[in-house]
Amino acid sequence: MSVNPNYRTVDRDDFSAMMVNGRYFERSNAFENIIARTDEHFWNPEDPAYINLINPPPLEGSILPEQFLIEPRTAVWDRLDEKQRMEFMHDSACWTISQLLHGEQGALSLSSSLCDIFLDPGAQEYAANQVREEARHVHAFTLYMQARFDGKIMAPGDTLGGLLKQIVASPIVYQKIVGMQMLVEGLAMGAFTTLYQESNDPLLRRLCQLIMTDEAFHHKFGKIWAHETVPNLPEAEHNAVEDWAEECFQLLLFNLVSPEQRRALYPKYGLDWEWVQGAMAEAVTDDERRERMMEGNDIFRTLIKTLDNAGIITDRTRATYGNWVDMAALRAEGDSLIGYDVAEAGIKDLQAINAGKRKIVQKVSA
Repeated sequence: MSVNPNYRTVDRDDFSAMMVNGRYFERSNAFENIIARTDEHFWNPEDPAYINLINPPPLEGSILPEQFLIEPRTAVWDRLDEKQRMEFMHDSACWTISQLLHGEQGALSLSSSLCDIFLDPGAQEYAANQVREEARHVHAFTLYMQARFDGKIMAPGDTLGGLLKQIVASPIVYQKIVGMQMLVEGLAMGAFTTLYQESNDPLLRRLCQLIMTDEAFHHKFGKIWAHETVPNLPEAEHNAVEDWAEECFQLLLFNLVSPEQRRALYPKYGLDWEWVQGAMAEAVTDDERRERMMEGNDIFRTLIKTLDNAGIITDRTRATYGNWVDMAALRAEGDSLIGYDVAEAGIKDLQAINAGKRKIVQKVSA
């Protein structure tokens, strides 16, 4: 595929290409700003100055509000008593946050794989920075799972796990960048924003904000790739990117949180996932999906906006997305994504914390 020189790659086993003398001087400046800002959003999951994940105060009530789940609006809820409902909400939170943890591991592994294949030293340095930040997220979510779920982590759903495996292993650069920096990161920004706004757990809200301070920059990397690459693709190559993004969108929309993906939750409560799926089909109609996507922080609305801003959606596939959202209204909102304001507020907070820590270091050194 034709790519901008900033994103030139080699086979992951061709390390000799990395040691060609001239390569070291062929560094683009496209990524310098986001590389330079890395220190602005540094945080340490084990330092209570940033977040208290090691010994947090106990949680009162459920992590997720009842309206966050679909089951309470279905016949599923009629089969559970009050104690079982509370347990189910706790287990659902465990499943949801486990998926976020697996997503962060996927992002870590994918970023690491980009380091192996990017020829541009600037792109390679950016990817290395993202590896560090994704590792921080894996660490932080692991501490959260220990604090709130006694270390229980649930397996990834088939859809998420399969997509992560595909994009991490893929030798096709656009699948890696569109798949992770746009699809998965776009979903993540919507999910973290929703949890930040709706979770009953102050610890989870703070964790989501801190992660969003990093994710906003990861998302920007995908935007840089799209701006530099997508407009210059020959028609056949653009179509390949567009078709793959459309396929992934529909896969995620209809399967990401379906009862089949969450089937490990139900046996404990004497429920069969196929029965749950039938019960939920009565509540989750296409009209309900459309209504939900009118909300600014809906994860799939965020995903559509990400792809449209990147120039990946054209008249060929616009009807697929227009079936769910008003594309003209979405474009009229501009290119700012939900969650960026939360991330910027978090960055200002981190700048203040880190400035204080530097003063302490300087005083000790003196």
